[in-house]
Amino acid sequence: MTYCVGIEVDEGLVFAADTRTNASLDDVRVHRKLHEFEFPGQAAFVIMAAGNLATTQLLVSRLHRDVEEQRPENLRSYRHLFEVAEYVGRVLVDSQVKSSSPEHGHDGINTQATLILGGQIGGEHPGMYMIYPLGNAISASPETPFLQIGESKYGKPILDRIIRPQTHLDDAARTAIVSLDSTIRSNLSVGLPVDLVLLRAGDLRISQRMRLAGDSPLYAEIHGNWSRRLEQAVASLPRFPWEAGNGR
Repeated sequence: MTYCVGIEVDEGLVFAADTRTNASLDDVRVHRKLHEFEFPGQAAFVIMAAGNLATTQLLVSRLHRDVEEQRPENLRSYRHLFEVAEYVGRVLVDSQVKSSSPEHGHDGINTQATLILGGQIGGEHPGMYMIYPLGNAISASPETPFLQIGESKYGKPILDRIIRPQTHLDDAARTAIVSLDSTIRSNLSVGLPVDLVLLRAGDLRISQRMRLAGDSPLYAEIHGNWSRRLEQAVASLPRFPWEAGNGR
């Protein structure tokens, strides 16, 4: 399983993804699900994927190849992010078809994948899209400033409470880590390390990137601090009528 979250605020974009691709009792596998495409001074894009790994690998390889070979359609050939989303959607559909073909030995296997694409092209504001297996896409908006793919239910409540367009980018990044941490705590199929990328509006490059493992001091501090603060918050909630005089 997978959990990826993308956040769009006024200051820029946050991307966070787990790396677990298999979680049986004796077989835990890790693979990167967050992919960067940088063209400094011109554009920067990030793609996160949930679904069939073969499809994702094929899609990412084809996106790189199209740029390297300067094909008519490639990530650098568009002036608007929605056009990039349409192009990536077409590559996704084609990659799913190729991954499911009998000659690849995948006949009858579900090769679908869902993507979060975000980035900025020079002259435009940053933006973010969710691209579905059929190639169609929806964008983040002020009313819905975050997008999730994969195992989303455990990490959604903190996003609903905290994320607004005016949320500071670094606070949005911390919220994304807490969202991942909550999901990892509740679902064995989502796991560390966590990849985190920030794209500040106007940078036209990846602004910050890091990988947080279980032994990362920063991750341990966020995990422990969040757990303690939740316990303290519950303990500070108003008392029930029957608790009067019990000394608490």
